[in-house]
Amino acid sequence: MPRFSERLVVLRKSHSMTQKQLGEAIGAHERGIRFYEAGTKQPTLDSLVKLANYFNVSLDYLVGRSDDPSWH
Repeated sequence: MPRFSERLVVLRKSHSMTQKQLGEAIGAHERGIRFYEAGTKQPTLDSLVKLANYFNVSLDYLVGRSDDPSWH
């Protein structure tokens, strides 16, 4: 999921958040966020939903299936 990793970094930085802050916001460990961003670990569906909800983007956008971040 290379696009997911890239999008996660962009979303987190656009909200001026650290990996630790994002982890705390969605109930995950900083290490998990770091692994997601590096592309070394795949997020669970639950984590993807939490991230999409937090950033108010669609799952399709988050995982790179769409370039439109809005919900439909």
